[in-house]
Amino acid sequence: MVEDNRLDALLTSEILSESEKNLYQIKEVKDGIEAIAYLRGCSNSGSALPDLILLDLNLPRMNGFDFLDEITKTEDLKTIPVFILTTSSDEEDVEKVQEFVDSYLLKPLDLEEFETAVSRIGKVRPD
Repeated sequence: MVEDNRLDALLTSEILSESEKNLYQIKEVKDGIEAIAYLRGCSNSGSALPDLILLDLNLPRMNGFDFLDEITKTEDLKTIPVFILTTSSDEEDVEKVQEFVDSYLLKPLDLEEFETAVSRIGKVRPD
């Protein structure tokens, strides 16, 4: 999970851990630079890459758009499914990333709606 908002990260992790499948081990990083370093570390060491990337677009240092651009240049990283979970409902943002991501979910402001949105991620497990 690439998320700079600690509260959103905690809430998302909690919801995913309570999902009916509960199959995810979650690694949290705060921005695109940390995420790239983590992914390259996995790749270089032969460790398993994540099953999916849950990505916020609005991040410090390296935003989600630049992160997507970076991973799509790397063969083994570009195959990882990416789910966007962001506050941005801007059509331009959606269009910029639609060819690179598997799902685009808006972070609702309401807690119950947020739980519903994140629980949808917990029901998906890429093979």
